[in-house]
Amino acid sequence: MPFEFFVVWYNLSMRNRDYKNFTKGHLYHIYNRGNNKEIVFRDKQDYRAFLFRLGLAFGIKVSELNECDITKSPKSKIRINGSKPNHFKLHAFCLMPNHFHLLIEQCGDESISTLLLKVFTSFSRYINSKYKRVGHVFQDQFKSVKIETNPQLILISSYIHMNPIKDFVVKANKPENYIWSSYADFIENRNNKIIYTKFLTEIFGNKKNFIKENTRLYQKTISKVPFEFLDLWCN
Repeated sequence: MPFEFFVVWYNLSMRNRDYKNFTKGHLYHIYNRGNNKEIVFRDKQDYRAFLFRLGLAFGIKVSELNECDITKSPKSKIRINGSKPNHFKLHAFCLMPNHFHLLIEQCGDESISTLLLKVFTSFSRYINSKYKRVGHVFQDQFKSVKIETNPQLILISSYIHMNPIKDFVVKANKPENYIWSSYADFIENRNNKIIYTKFLTEIFGNKKNFIKENTRLYQKTISKVPFEFLDLWCN
């Protein structure tokens, strides 16, 4: 598929998001933003609280989550019924101050909706308690797009990882400096148990090519503005 045609197709797919029909063996781009476009993650512990709960929902042990700086939590009393091991795989993520992106594969019969309901419910209680607020933390129901092809997978993973560059949070040649993204996990070993890097690394070929292609695809997509709808929605 020519790149320009693919750009148009993916932009249109963003307007036809499927919220419910998650099936075993498929990957999905999941994203949402703060209610009323509010800031969701106000400090480092808010980012950690979200990732820690996501890890618990994946069925990862607290002791393992506490081995990584970005997933550790000082509160061990959080209770989330975790899924069976390897029931889900997180291939990429990026948490931005007012929104998030996740690239999740459903490997078993339990739905991604069930997984995320656990995370959002617990995280919302945490945010509302900490900041003495009430109501929804995230806007409506999360959005999702099914990944259908390898070109789509490569492009959306690049978009997720380059979000901090797009929003000028870090320098263009240093996406690994943004710690609340999985990009750094593909570059170095952070002992981050929630991310599965093997699949995307194989898709890109190797670590060196991962870095090269992410930069190239980002520059190409920005020049073609393929995610203008998603950019407008997230900001």
